[in-house]
Amino acid sequence: MPRPITEIPGIGPATAEGFARAGLTDADRLREIGADAAYAAWIRAGNPPHFIGYYALVMALQGRPWNDCRGAEKDALRAKFDALKAAAQGGSGGNEKSRLAIEAALDLIGVGLRR
Repeated sequence: MPRPITEIPGIGPATAEGFARAGLTDADRLREIGADAAYAAWIRAGNPPHFIGYYALVMALQGRPWNDCRGAEKDALRAKFDALKAAAQGGSGGNEKSRLAIEAALDLIGVGLRR
């Protein structure tokens, strides 16, 4: 019998809703495919990619608190996230970099997108 992904500590209702849009609602299936495949499905489903969301998922699937990720481990996960995002979004290249730069500037002045 399928078990809800919210039974995984660190995955709450909002994250579960995003994964449901990606067709992932079963905790065992999420564990089986792993963080990378699950997060790629998250992005392809139209959910906004966010580095903290990605590494929080990695930590949750390891049974660790989200804020346990630091230093070299966090740097390595950042590189994986960037590659995952580029692949899931079709390698949008320069346009993506421009969009991210604009979003960062808007965030700085407090008018960025709410996620």
